[in-house]
Amino acid sequence: MDDNNLFAMTKAADLNVFGEPLKIAGTSPMTGFFRNGYCCTGAHDVGSHVVAAVVTDAFLNYSKQQGNNLISANPSHNFPGLKAGDTWCLCSMRWKEALAAGVAPLVILEATHIRALEIVSIEQLTAHAFHQP
Repeated sequence: MDDNNLFAMTKAADLNVFGEPLKIAGTSPMTGFFRNGYCCTGAHDVGSHVVAAVVTDAFLNYSKQQGNNLISANPSHNFPGLKAGDTWCLCSMRWKEALAAGVAPLVILEATHIRALEIVSIEQLTAHAFHQP
């Protein structure tokens, strides 16, 4: 099976936290473990990058302090670096840690994979829901 068919199958099979088809999280910068714009996961995604977050400076600085620098570009991995307002698929455990630290970014619920509910509650996510202006 070619990569395009695999991509189509992945999109159709993945659900968001409401049990509905997963919406795209973002493409500028291109996000997702598979860099397809979706916060979907698979066997090789050890961190479970399933939370569609709108990152803030507070979160980015927190993540950097935890050893995950999402601010600086990394051209060898085609990573442009993030700035406040960017959408990014975060590891569910990192989001939960940021929640405990008081710096959890807002979440796009329709683009957050149902697997996030294995780590955080729907109530926690809903309390941090991002609403389009």
